[in-house]
Amino acid sequence: MGIPRSALVTTAALAVAVLLAPVPAVALPDEPGGPATAPGRELRGDRDPVRDKGATDSAPARGGPGTARNALEAPAPSFHRPGGYPRRTALKEPAANPADKSIKLGLVPYHSIAPKLNELQEIGDRVSVEVAGTSASGNDLYLVTVTAPESARETREQERMRERIENAPALAARDAHLKKAYKTPVFINNNIHGNEWEGTDAALKLIEELAKAKDAKTLSLLAKNRIYLNVTANPDGRIAGTRANANGFDLNRDFITATQPETRAIRQIAIDKQPAVMLDLHGYVNGTLIEPTTPPHGENYEYDLFLKNAYANALGMEKAVNALGYTAEKDGVLPAEIPFRDSAEGWDDWPPIFTPQYMPFQGAVASHTIEFPMRVNGSSYESLPVPELRRRSSINTAIAGAAMRATLDFTRTNRTQVLADQIETFRRGAAGEAQRPVSPETVPGVPGIGPEDVYTTTFPRAYVIPTGTGQRSSVAAARLVDHLVANDVRVERAVLPFKLGGKAYPAGSYLVDMEQPKRGIANVMLAEGRDISGDVSTMYDISGWSLGLLWGATVEKVTAGGDLRVISRPVPAAAATGYVAPRGDLKLRMDDPKELAALNSLLAQGVPVRRTDDGAAVVPASAHKAAKVVAERYGVVFAATKERGVAPLERVRVAAAVTSGEQFALREMGFEVVPVSTAALNAGFDWSGADVLVVSTGLSHAGLTQAARDAFAASGAGFVGIGQAGAAFGKAAGLISATAVQGNEDANGVVRVAGAGGPLTAGAPGHTFVYSPVWFTELGPGVRVDQSYATGNPLVSGHWRATAAGTGGPTDAAGQPSIVSAKGPGGVPAVLIGTEPLFRDHPKGSFAQVGRALVTR
Repeated sequence: MGIPRSALVTTAALAVAVLLAPVPAVALPDEPGGPATAPGRELRGDRDPVRDKGATDSAPARGGPGTARNALEAPAPSFHRPGGYPRRTALKEPAANPADKSIKLGLVPYHSIAPKLNELQEIGDRVSVEVAGTSASGNDLYLVTVTAPESARETREQERMRERIENAPALAARDAHLKKAYKTPVFINNNIHGNEWEGTDAALKLIEELAKAKDAKTLSLLAKNRIYLNVTANPDGRIAGTRANANGFDLNRDFITATQPETRAIRQIAIDKQPAVMLDLHGYVNGTLIEPTTPPHGENYEYDLFLKNAYANALGMEKAVNALGYTAEKDGVLPAEIPFRDSAEGWDDWPPIFTPQYMPFQGAVASHTIEFPMRVNGSSYESLPVPELRRRSSINTAIAGAAMRATLDFTRTNRTQVLADQIETFRRGAAGEAQRPVSPETVPGVPGIGPEDVYTTTFPRAYVIPTGTGQRSSVAAARLVDHLVANDVRVERAVLPFKLGGKAYPAGSYLVDMEQPKRGIANVMLAEGRDISGDVSTMYDISGWSLGLLWGATVEKVTAGGDLRVISRPVPAAAATGYVAPRGDLKLRMDDPKELAALNSLLAQGVPVRRTDDGAAVVPASAHKAAKVVAERYGVVFAATKERGVAPLERVRVAAAVTSGEQFALREMGFEVVPVSTAALNAGFDWSGADVLVVSTGLSHAGLTQAARDAFAASGAGFVGIGQAGAAFGKAAGLISATAVQGNEDANGVVRVAGAGGPLTAGAPGHTFVYSPVWFTELGPGVRVDQSYATGNPLVSGHWRATAAGTGGPTDAAGQPSIVSAKGPGGVPAVLIGTEPLFRDHPKGSFAQVGRALVTR
């Protein structure tokens, strides 16, 4: 049973007591890992197509709805293992693949990595290899550890010290033995963008050098540090020569949501290994680009601790790269650049979606994107002669290696400071202390610090995710709790009813105490975020992402200070939420993607289901047994009802011209999805296999042949259009009379919306996500407004300015329709959506709007 925080013995104190207990002289059992089984960054001119929403829509899509209560968080390996180091693993060696795109560049193909690592493990006693997970298509991810040998007892002691650093940082700061004996972790992540290859090759060379070196510097490095290398974070993309993984996801946009197995594997490495210094290797920016970044800086970081280490390490990497002697005249290589020093804006660290921007929340006090200079992907890969490509890739490999070695030198030389600053990061969080704004005084030695670099936040005292009538969706709340826990956020569950901030909450409600070591990741996920439209003129990627507002759960902020007098228990996972009323007909809300998945599962079994006026589903009592199965599978609630429903619901097959992330989200809701394009429809698409067409990209009505247009018109298929492309297709096809107005195309963020009720938006959240926002005017007869942007300024967090012409800003969108619907020719339903409800599989609370639009006829 939990205990009052006001008591002398608190939950945190008990944790400290455990940390201080003597370490038993037995091997530690495997600990359950946080969920995960398996993302870089690019120059602005190398952004993804289709409003940078995801990878190409031609990428293969995989995966349907999961069967676990929280399919988003699939089990992942934990890296806490019994025994010491080295840990040799006989890796399975894939069959040779002559089509591997690395080969043309003279680089190591994926199938040659395992044999090389098997060979390196046999060199001495410094190299260990573990399988960190698998990619979307099932390729192994290899985590290499290079360090001086450790006995099992020494490894247990290292783990005890690592735990103390996070969970008892005030004690760790005074622990002389820890400061002397702890091996500071360094993490090098490679090839997260599959067609930015060379980090992998540099990593393999570095591993071999460290395995064989006998000089005093290397011996000292390995005695005092562990070096972890994710050899290729994206084997699918490495093989195929694509930026994305086999699911079509840009993995380096996925860290806040963690939809992909590769991302979850990296997250687990971060949690279990707790790196203090981190590199993420990319291409291609000439000259070599070395973070830290331009403003705006993420407001949830301990940025003063981060900046002094990141800038110092960047200077060392810059020196090492330039010392290689490449020149613009001789090699086409420009001098290295550091955005913090050399640029005003455009390369920011604001969103936590990138690997190096996520890592500080898990303890990194220096983490960097490195962009090597010589382009070998895209059109260069196809057009340049092989000797030139190999010359370029050789330069990139050398530069990646120089950055890695300089980082190891920095960590070895500054180990005491790096470790102290990691401890201080966690200590401030646990103590609930205010952040220290960066300034020449707080970050001495870093030039050019000004007011434009100061981004801080005031952390709330706590967040509450209530249960009972105060919770919009128990399913969404459970998903959010599990996701927080998977990111190593401490969540507790109230044993008894309690009051906080003047409000009463029932027993079973979840509490996130913000006086915890990893408060940064808790707040970056749960807070509403900030409108930064006036701070900079341009952003690198998205600027708003709040899980607290976008994931469909009710989350309440508690700002009052003092002790949280709540009797509670730590939460290893959210309580099960599935329920079926014992008798009678059943009502299933359709407010969450899992509820849509449950509905589609029932429909696939032939269960007769009817729709209500407010967009719920009525399941007959005769399907009680089937309802029990899907309630347990998806964690959904079937309540007793006397409603009869107004129309039958049928299994929907979807033809989709959408991004990979949108395909993924549709399948997550259990829909059968067939990707289509202009070419596919012109080739003679069989509409008998599709009930609804969804368009957000890649389909032009003007580009269709007359035969293709006629075939679609005769099909009777419904229509859902998302964004400007979807609206353009719907209008050109004569499906719905509405004019789409395009806001600022660079705008994105979290916005307030107001639903009109009815089958599409009844019970929908009051917030959603926009990217290149659209609204609708000149509505024709019979066009219904289902949702509108809020009046005033609808932007809650993100970056949304008017264009240079003074139009397209949030005040222009205020009060305008964001979702409209109508019955088209022959009574065929058509829906237009001006927001981005499926963006990168992220805004879970809005998924149901698309799901309802698909099933409502």
